[in-house]
Amino acid sequence: MVKVLFVCMGNICRSPLAEGSFTRLLADRDLSNSIQADSAATHSYHIGEPPDPRGITTAAGRGIDISAQRARQVRARDFEEFDYVLAMDRDNFASLEILCPPGLEDRLFLFLDFASEADAREVPDPYYGGRDGFDHVLDLVQGGAEGLLGDIRSRYKLT
Repeated sequence: MVKVLFVCMGNICRSPLAEGSFTRLLADRDLSNSIQADSAATHSYHIGEPPDPRGITTAAGRGIDISAQRARQVRARDFEEFDYVLAMDRDNFASLEILCPPGLEDRLFLFLDFASEADAREVPDPYYGGRDGFDHVLDLVQGGAEGLLGDIRSRYKLT
């Protein structure tokens, strides 16, 4: 089982959308038994809370249900448990670098490094904006999900 962890600041906007998008992609490709996804936050602001309602609505509009997710904070042991720890932006990447146990740095990535078609290298935080920001984030993470799946399939020889 390959395990993937998506990480943003609060785990209520970007990383839940990434987890939901990737989980949906896995189900559509019949890979849910081979690859598992989760999401977490670098900060404790929203622990136990559901995703932002704007994100839930945006995801639902594309057939993705993220309403059951609950925010949690990333832990050092996540680097041992997950094969990929994916930061949504450079600030969260820097926070994860500090938390990462020695010898596991090869599991930490900037998520959009897997999105070859994206113009951006970071997923912007839509929290303080309107619904359009969530649509943009979902576009970015769906592109990243495709690229990530390609990397996993190549690295782990999954068909």
